[in-house]
Amino acid sequence: MLWRLLLLLCILTASRPAAAQERGASPARPIPPGYGQETADVDGVRLQVFTYRPAGCPISGLLLVFHGLDRNAADYRSDAVGLGQRLCRLIAAPLFDEARFPGWRYQLGGIVHGGVVQPEADWTVSLVPRLVSRIRLQESRPDLPYALIGHSAGGQFLSRVAAFGQAGATEIVIANPSTWVRPSLGIAAPFGFGGVYAPAQGEAALRRYLAAPVAVLLGQEDLGSRHLSVTEQAEAQGRTRLERGTTVFREAEQAARQHGWPFNWHLAIVPGVGHSAARMFNSGQALAALPP
Repeated sequence: MLWRLLLLLCILTASRPAAAQERGASPARPIPPGYGQETADVDGVRLQVFTYRPAGCPISGLLLVFHGLDRNAADYRSDAVGLGQRLCRLIAAPLFDEARFPGWRYQLGGIVHGGVVQPEADWTVSLVPRLVSRIRLQESRPDLPYALIGHSAGGQFLSRVAAFGQAGATEIVIANPSTWVRPSLGIAAPFGFGGVYAPAQGEAALRRYLAAPVAVLLGQEDLGSRHLSVTEQAEAQGRTRLERGTTVFREAEQAARQHGWPFNWHLAIVPGVGHSAARMFNSGQALAALPP
């Protein structure tokens, strides 16, 4: 009888780590050196995450990388490896699959669907700080600094993260998106702040947006129409990605000046580069946009 009780105790003890992992408890190991891949349970939402850990240097921070329309997170991870090596940062590129994260959930942040503002707890932008918390726990570094970089569709998503998400990133690098959140309470979300907040809350959200550490990174030759959003709201921002980015930057600069609010955005144009994540991420302008 005693040996049966001991056997049962061993089985229950052995099963606890796996069960804890399923509940989203502390991941078992830090991100491994070199290229890697894992599944992250982010408060019940399972995300495939492609990683890279540089060797031979103390990790200075985390760089979360957000993919484009092709949902090729592994390629985006690889495109950012140069930044990871030069800055000695962990690279983590989550995959937002199209089945669970169609355009309104990914590119546009999950804020509005069918003209209806969604519950804030369900916004896709809210997954970003939760994923950061998980990686910090995994690394046993609760204060690990983090920055965000995204290109094209990933840039659209990060515009919504900057506007509607929680603060905390040291830098939000938004490269070549088709659309932006414009700094206006009169334009309906997710292309402005209209309809999401009560007036006082909306003004506070707009102020936070303008004070966020946003780097507007634009390719000088990003003038094409392939995969360019052509909705009415997008067309109102300009004819090309380059024009839309410069327009929204100037609008943001003017809004901050009119209100007398802090303005922490920066604009950098990468000469000779079009709609290429690899060339944008490996430019001197991208490196300069990220704090050491």
